[in-house]
Amino acid sequence: MSFFEHLQQATADERAALFGVPVIRDALGGAVSLEGYVAFLTQAYHHVRHTVPLMMACGAKLPTRLEWLRGAVCEYIDEEYGHEQWILNDIAACGGDPDQVRNSRPALPIELMVAFLYDLIARDNPVGLFGMVNVLEGTSIALATQAAGTIQKSLGLPANAFSYLSSHGALDQDHMATYRGLMDRLEDARDQEAVVHSAKVVYRLYADMFRGLPRAEASRSEVNHALV
Repeated sequence: MSFFEHLQQATADERAALFGVPVIRDALGGAVSLEGYVAFLTQAYHHVRHTVPLMMACGAKLPTRLEWLRGAVCEYIDEEYGHEQWILNDIAACGGDPDQVRNSRPALPIELMVAFLYDLIARDNPVGLFGMVNVLEGTSIALATQAAGTIQKSLGLPANAFSYLSSHGALDQDHMATYRGLMDRLEDARDQEAVVHSAKVVYRLYADMFRGLPRAEASRSEVNHALV
């Protein structure tokens, strides 16, 4: 079994828990409120704006034996730079206030996730950052390919309100193919363990973030009806 396959197997429970969160099930079925979509974009902004700084910190801490991985980090930085602005543009297209989002604080799960990743790089093993990549890109692929178009239609929003999510569908599929190759080159058991541990933590915190998002009223009504 390759390490990438092991990573998917080792995090299967955490991934299932994430995709079992009601608001994600709603989204995959196209049931999202405008409030919920903007709330998602707001939290996305608060972690995406750290992607490049985290990658830069990771690249600086990687040992010489992983020079090949540092090169991949440099390419990733170049591709990810400025994506937080896409999110702010999407928020504006939804009628939201980008300045308010930019100056707000993230929800606690995102704040803890970002802090955990910086600490992982600084005090533990910088390779662990790639656990985050596995979670966030895998999730965005699912949301982009299975939900973005349906959500856009149901909310009646313009295409430019989905530049972040839609672009990450195709972009992250390419990234995941590259990511798989990189992970399968990791040979040190400590590096592999750091990636698995990080992915498990990020899955849990990312799921907690989604649990805090408002659900569509239709979804709430369906749940209430089912409980009567």
